[in-house]
Amino acid sequence: MPLGRRIHYYWPVFERLFTHPLWAYRTGTFAFASAWPIGLLITSILVAAALVAWSLWRRRALGWRLVVPVGVLQTLLLALILCLLWRPVLNVERVRDRENELAIAVDASASMAYGDAGQSRLQEVAAALQNGTLQRLEKTFAVRLFGFAQATTPLNNLEAMPPPGRQTRIGDALHQVLQSAGSAPLAGVILFSDGAENGDTLSEERLAEIASYGVPVHTVGLGPERVTDDLELERVEVASSAPAGSTIDAQIGIRHNGASQARLRVYDRDNLVAARDVKLRTDAATTQVSLDLPAGQAGTHELRFVLDPLEGERNVINNSRTRVVNVPATRRGILYVEGEPRWEYKFLRRSVDHDRALRVASIVRTTTNKHYRQGVNTPDELVDGFPSDPAELFGYDAVIIGSYEAAGLRAEQHRLLKEFVDKRGGTVLMLAGRYGLSAGGWQNAALAQTLPIQLTGKQPSQFVQRPGQAVLTLYGAESSIPRLDIDPRKNLDRWKKLPPLADYQSLGRLKPGAIVLLEANGEQGRSPLLIWQHYGRGATYVLATASTMRWQMRMPSEDQSHEIFWRQLLHAISSTAPARVTVNGERNVYEDERTVRLEAEVHDERFEPISDATVELQVAPERDTPFKQLMQPSGQNDGRYTASIDAASAGLYRIEMTARSGDKEVGSAVTHVLRNDGVAEHFATYQHRDLLERIANVTGGRYWPLRELAALSQAIPYSKAGIVERQTLDLWNLPIVFLVLLALKLGEWLLRLRWGRL
Repeated sequence: MPLGRRIHYYWPVFERLFTHPLWAYRTGTFAFASAWPIGLLITSILVAAALVAWSLWRRRALGWRLVVPVGVLQTLLLALILCLLWRPVLNVERVRDRENELAIAVDASASMAYGDAGQSRLQEVAAALQNGTLQRLEKTFAVRLFGFAQATTPLNNLEAMPPPGRQTRIGDALHQVLQSAGSAPLAGVILFSDGAENGDTLSEERLAEIASYGVPVHTVGLGPERVTDDLELERVEVASSAPAGSTIDAQIGIRHNGASQARLRVYDRDNLVAARDVKLRTDAATTQVSLDLPAGQAGTHELRFVLDPLEGERNVINNSRTRVVNVPATRRGILYVEGEPRWEYKFLRRSVDHDRALRVASIVRTTTNKHYRQGVNTPDELVDGFPSDPAELFGYDAVIIGSYEAAGLRAEQHRLLKEFVDKRGGTVLMLAGRYGLSAGGWQNAALAQTLPIQLTGKQPSQFVQRPGQAVLTLYGAESSIPRLDIDPRKNLDRWKKLPPLADYQSLGRLKPGAIVLLEANGEQGRSPLLIWQHYGRGATYVLATASTMRWQMRMPSEDQSHEIFWRQLLHAISSTAPARVTVNGERNVYEDERTVRLEAEVHDERFEPISDATVELQVAPERDTPFKQLMQPSGQNDGRYTASIDAASAGLYRIEMTARSGDKEVGSAVTHVLRNDGVAEHFATYQHRDLLERIANVTGGRYWPLRELAALSQAIPYSKAGIVERQTLDLWNLPIVFLVLLALKLGEWLLRLRWGRL
């Protein structure tokens, strides 16, 4: 039996023996009321012990086995009598009866409608309070009742509880209850809840504000800490946008109890796009799953993640979550610069020729002063070779530099290339080659600061013809770039079966932020092959080989490993670059929230922030009338603008942002958000005991299970808040004291009787 239940069971016996409540002993301080000094008490006890020892020493011939037990009992008896002469007392602070208020806040959210044995958690609270507990509290306090979900409502009685709410806002409820007390003395707050806070109202700042009132909050937990026979999609994380034709990486968390396997399906509206059997962990309450999904064509995709319900599962609402992914119609632009015609260039371009989401504009140096262009949109694009104007270079999302010497660019172009990563937020991919990386003198260029490796000086043995097998690292196995198959084991097997590379380049020391996705395993051991790192707003990649085309030439024609690798790599380097004009919400799905907060960024063609633009939103709800709203500057001159829109009804919202600077339109952007109603309260319906304990600890209260509510009613009068009075409770006349005196003397007499001696 738990300690709390045992205390509750033996409560009447305890009070008969000790006269005063248990909580008086737990909160009070022990003292002696007599004016006699404590030193005299200690001396008297020592003298009494010496007299007992002297009297028994005279009878030591009887043996220590008989003498010592009697001596101990006599000494304890004399010591206890002497302590009683000094009048022991207990100093306690207790609230004054009927001069303080006590607030009882009851969670009335929809999750409290769950329960067992045909009784909801809300009904359990009412039954527990009406079972004498509320009457006992009303003898000491002026009790005020509150019910809360989205809002907090004062109640005249428990029957006036509001209907189940769509959200739990514990922080707001406690704040409103504490504020409503005003100048009235509030001795404490009793919070009845399952702790399923989903309104984001219990931040560290809000907890500190609640604790600053100095009123203890006693939390009473409702519901089981683990819900049996239930599957729940606890977490679904996907990118809010993705290029057309690319792969979306979905990170999924499944909470389970009582199941070993689950079936996960993903729908794009009504079309099934993925299905997977998931083996659930037996050693943990949650299982994490990674899933690759096709981004599909341009447009707005409502991805619905669904778990097949268990047999007899009562709550199936938490088996489904919806996420919105925006797939823009615009193509990502990549600039590819090569210093010489080579096979790697040809096969790289061929792998993405039919990808509608990517455009690779390339320039290949054929002679000293002649370049060959491919993939350009206009006759003037790249006509002068590598761009010298920031607006032209920053118009691309990524740059690939192949076997090209650093000396082929001017100092201004090197500066722009570094700013392309740092300021524009683009990505640069460096390829190995006869004139690539250190062999091309890039260790002295400004771009070298952004690379994930510390390039060394030029050496003859850096780029050499030597075989090496591409091998996945631990990071590579989790990355979507080298994922040739959705199944991790099959993906590993496919990499093992790829033909070995014909060359790879020795690189310098890895920088602290570098992440290695592939390694080359050759005669001299392993060396990094594909590495990347973040830098500023962008990123840089290094691929230390020029022979990936062997994955195409030496494999069957139907094998698409080479094409898959390059498409995924080019999507990865181009998809992270921000557009000049962007608008995004805090998240793309709002559950039971009306306020949608948006943030926009506006830059000019050189990616300088525009802070004086007129930024307007055109909001088109799925069910209501479209409306317009202006966004406000952040005030930091950083080109950021914010707005909050009222999503009055559930459904999909199309939000188009247009930015104008004077009479000129800077650009526009579109995003979509989805508002769901009546969903949040059906997730995480178990008791969040850790949160309830934290609230109690921070405010000076205590956590209680519902079964110990009677003990709470005994403890709360000894609160430190409100109007309290100091009481001195005598301990010398406790029944337990006289019983102990009797037991000590009776024990001595029984020993004498048994041995027939002394």
